[in-house]
Amino acid sequence: MTRLAVTEKIISTKVSKGLSWADVAKKVGQSKEWTTALCLGQMTATPAQAKVLGKIFGLSAEEQKWLMVVPYKGSLPTSVPTDPLIYRFYELVSVYGTTFKELIHEEFGDGIMSAIDFKMDLQRQPDPNGDRVNIVMSGKFLPYKQY
Repeated sequence: MTRLAVTEKIISTKVSKGLSWADVAKKVGQSKEWTTALCLGQMTATPAQAKVLGKIFGLSAEEQKWLMVVPYKGSLPTSVPTDPLIYRFYELVSVYGTTFKELIHEEFGDGIMSAIDFKMDLQRQPDPNGDRVNIVMSGKFLPYKQY
């Protein structure tokens, strides 16, 4: 048994049961964004969350334990993503990364935006020219320390 096998079982069961990540998240008690990352192997579940996911996806006690193992994060199969949607985020950072950096440093000073103390919200935004994807990311600013 591996974490990847548990992820594949979760996805397979989600499809066969016709579940949505939002519905799963409500039962877990977290956002749909965080819960999806958990189910795809990028976050660590508490024992209570693992138990809830076990009920939803028919996971054994051993499979539930894998949900509580700290994952290897950033597990894309290639350094440059090949999936078109994920590639757009890679492209976005390639084009606007220096702009993000410059504006964050101008506003906050020398430091980084945390991906640990982080929140994300993804919503569909109706638009007469075609619906838009609205993603809000909020990460704590962490200044570099002098020593």
